[in-house]
Amino acid sequence: MKSSNPAFRDSIYRSENMHVAYGEAMTVQGTIHRTGILLLCAMATAFWTWSQYLSTRDPSTVAVPMMIGVFGGLIMALVTSFKREWSPITAPIYALLEGLFLGGLSAIAEQRFPGIAITSVGLTFGTCFCLLLAYRSGLVRATPKFTVGIIAATGGICLVYVLSMVVGLFGVQVPGIFGSGLIGILFSLFVVVIAALNLILDFSFIEQGAAQGAPKYMEWYSAFGLMVTLVWLYLEILRLMSKLRSRR
Repeated sequence: MKSSNPAFRDSIYRSENMHVAYGEAMTVQGTIHRTGILLLCAMATAFWTWSQYLSTRDPSTVAVPMMIGVFGGLIMALVTSFKREWSPITAPIYALLEGLFLGGLSAIAEQRFPGIAITSVGLTFGTCFCLLLAYRSGLVRATPKFTVGIIAATGGICLVYVLSMVVGLFGVQVPGIFGSGLIGILFSLFVVVIAALNLILDFSFIEQGAAQGAPKYMEWYSAFGLMVTLVWLYLEILRLMSKLRSRR
């Protein structure tokens, strides 16, 4: 099984270290608990950054925490991806750092568009819950064709983002897709759908890891991988909502 989430590479559960003694293996329930802990970590630092911004209404007060969150989170994500056995420590650190960034960004967006943050959070968790129910009920499965399609679409989105950043360095702005016009909204809606469907691939990988008896620390690693997708989904929903609200 393949996934477009870099945290869930195809070779992870085929490692020779995946065979462990009875009672020490990864479980789906354990992964859910670890995911809850990571979400609480992210919410704690997000609330702190949010409160710092709201106390001054000055973006410069949260600029440093947000930068620490962005680059620190990226470093921790890379470390966790290459050192999976460290995930019981690195995954919570990643969540705390992401919370710094998300809290500041959400507060800034909230000041401009009141109510947008709580709406985006609700849509993110609502989407995750609905897709989990659909997956568990068998309505949606990570079939080979489905998986290839989602990976291809995710790769295409990443390519568009990378190219837009590269040309942006030379002062060239990509028209349409990043604006609040119809094309920009449709593009953001497409990205939200692809980000959401990546959750199906994540659920499948978590279930596969539990079935193959992955080590206990893989609960933390799998929770980290799920967090990566949830953060992406939230950011894309926030972007889409901002475009829609700016048209009013």
